[in-house]
Amino acid sequence: MEHLSQEDRERLALTGLEVGMQNRCGSFFQIDQRVVQTTCGAEGIEMLPIKVALEKYDWMEDYYWNAVPRDADKYTQYVAKQETPQGLVVIAHPGAKVAMPLQACLFLREEPVQHVHNIFIAREDSEIHIISGCASSWQKERGAHIGVTEIYVGKDAKVTSTMIHNWNPGISVFPRSATIVEEGGIFLSNYVCMQPVKQVTMYPTARLIGKNAVARFSSIVVATPGSLLDLGSRTILAAEYTSTELITRAITTGGVAISRGHILGEKENTRGHIECKGLILKDGTIHAIPEIEGTLTGTELSHEAAVGKIARHEIEYLMARGLSEEEATATIIRGFLDVKISGLPAVLQRQIDAAIDEAESGF
Repeated sequence: MEHLSQEDRERLALTGLEVGMQNRCGSFFQIDQRVVQTTCGAEGIEMLPIKVALEKYDWMEDYYWNAVPRDADKYTQYVAKQETPQGLVVIAHPGAKVAMPLQACLFLREEPVQHVHNIFIAREDSEIHIISGCASSWQKERGAHIGVTEIYVGKDAKVTSTMIHNWNPGISVFPRSATIVEEGGIFLSNYVCMQPVKQVTMYPTARLIGKNAVARFSSIVVATPGSLLDLGSRTILAAEYTSTELITRAITTGGVAISRGHILGEKENTRGHIECKGLILKDGTIHAIPEIEGTLTGTELSHEAAVGKIARHEIEYLMARGLSEEEATATIIRGFLDVKISGLPAVLQRQIDAAIDEAESGF
């Protein structure tokens, strides 16, 4: 990583990559299709290239193409047919818990397409935080990233997954991910994309199969001119006393942002809520598509969606208290995006705050 250009290191820093690992307990770094770093010093935690993990543990086959089917779409089929899989496997053994996050960086520098297959496994009563930084080189004009991620949250385990994207205007991105949560498990998914990109298409799904399981999806996105962000999240409440929350904050400065949300209540005593708020700063488009689906009387599902612009009276209110119009607008935008994500470690919240500050300077 030390051989990267200063421009690329700055881009990667905006995705949460810490070269010195001051606030990380493990690190995985892949450039194009080449793994250049895998290290982990946390007790009870393993970080392995997927090829190594499949060779080391026979039981890995139970987690390989299980949550995400090989034939889900043409992108999963593309990854599945690769002779040598590339990507990361994280295994948290029973009872293992980390105080600091693990980091996984996927960097597109030269090749036209980068493909990865990641698997995160949290065994019973374990806890891991993974911050995934995905970026392209400053001089990479066109390309594609296809990423498959399977996450397994065991009984009473907890997984926090934060993904921060920093691509270029000519990059197309196709994440394909799914999570299975067992009894008492907690899954927190956080997604941040505030820089220009050609398109991002993703619809991660969590299936809660054990009692008292919880899933929360939180997204903060900005659609810049020329960008298409077709995003969403889906939770299947497949066991009693499960709950979920899907939260999105979307801004368009000229691009298209589509926010999809779907909750399916299949069992009694289940609860779910979708919240999507969109802000149009310049001519652009925001679609909010919340969907709640119940199959019996004992599920409680709700949704709310709002799309609009900054109210003039809010700007004037702040201007009357000494702010310029630009400062007032920036303050309102900052407050709109400043979503304190439940359960997020402080170090990751600071990283998201930094990304918001960086993006705000371009509004």
